[in-house]
Amino acid sequence: MGSMSLPDAQVRGRRRWWLALLAVVVAAALGGLFLWPERQKVALPPPLTPTPRSPSASPTKVLPYPYFLPGTCFDHPQLSKVITKAEERPCAQEHDGEAIADVLLPEGLTSDLTIGRSLRELCQAPLADWEQRQGGGGPYYGFPIGPYLKYYQQGMRDATCTMTVSNQQDGRKTTGHFRSAVPADG
Repeated sequence: MGSMSLPDAQVRGRRRWWLALLAVVVAAALGGLFLWPERQKVALPPPLTPTPRSPSASPTKVLPYPYFLPGTCFDHPQLSKVITKAEERPCAQEHDGEAIADVLLPEGLTSDLTIGRSLRELCQAPLADWEQRQGGGGPYYGFPIGPYLKYYQQGMRDATCTMTVSNQQDGRKTTGHFRSAVPADG
């Protein structure tokens, strides 16, 4: 009575395999949801004055993750298959997006998920402002760039709010600065 028949063991083995597969699919879906830039749907505020460069931003700042000053154009591997790391691009050439603001993450975040949420919240107002400045031609997407948890835990809090014209790899590109941008490369 205590022993399991071979078909029962196979059924349980298959059940475990399907449960493991389901767990991997759910984890991948949640990871994609966290990492993929989201389309910002917010009520547009009244026009504001152009966003100046952040006084704490420094062109000599070296971080182990992508960080761009406002007005810098870039390509990102989540938007361009041909690159493996985020790279600054001349704004006069096709590129994925443009840095629109630099922000500092708050203290007390405990996971990559909470860092991502905080980035989206911090970038929501600058994105709405910049989206309104364009006067149409969208859709535009927020694509916040900041540290992973391991860098955040080392005290690195600098992050970049960006705006793009696509939210998928090899989607639309843009040329030139967005309206009201502070040119980084003239």
